[in-house]
Amino acid sequence: MSRSSIHLVRHGEVFNPDKVLYGRLPEFHLSDLGRQMADRVAEHFIEERSKGANLVYLVASPLTRAQETAAPLAAGLNLEIATDERIIEAENRFEGMSRIKSQLRNPRYWPLLRNPMRPSWGEPYAKQVARVMSAVDDARMRAVELGGDNAEAVLVSHQLPIWVTRLAAEGKKLWHDPRQRECTLTSVTTLEFDGAVLTGVRYAEPSADLLPGAANVPGA
Repeated sequence: MSRSSIHLVRHGEVFNPDKVLYGRLPEFHLSDLGRQMADRVAEHFIEERSKGANLVYLVASPLTRAQETAAPLAAGLNLEIATDERIIEAENRFEGMSRIKSQLRNPRYWPLLRNPMRPSWGEPYAKQVARVMSAVDDARMRAVELGGDNAEAVLVSHQLPIWVTRLAAEGKKLWHDPRQRECTLTSVTTLEFDGAVLTGVRYAEPSADLLPGAANVPGA
């Protein structure tokens, strides 16, 4: 059976001066810093290819910020971007609101907070894992078809779907404190496979030096 690696990349910083929880809303573009981050993660994978990484397939969420993050990767790796709805941002009932913490003081929203383990305000964590892993499996098979043994694919997605997929891959509970997510802007969460068997998880932050001062709106 062929070995393969699937790299789940979170998009770069978004221009969002009003601190909107933008979720699946269209036309939220990368900021200037976000474009630097996109270039940085592209440089990371270009360097990996120069060391022998067999990068053959590139996928992105349909949302603007993911497509814009994938663009330098496509150019630098000479790959087309395949778009996959299954790696889109999580559904969230607070989508479109700004300054969420202050909004949650309003009793009208308290029923949405009744079950944080599901969570009750949005798409269930288990559903997110299922759709992302379905996309990962298809990307893995496509990469092996294109590149054979040790083929690699990059999937540009969003923080929460990536994080809960990592938790599931590591055999951990999906409920978590959002402040404890290890999935920074343009971070790389790598799932390693031997055939269809998940054998390991790795994590890297190519844009670590660009993170101080970057916006980090929950649900983004």
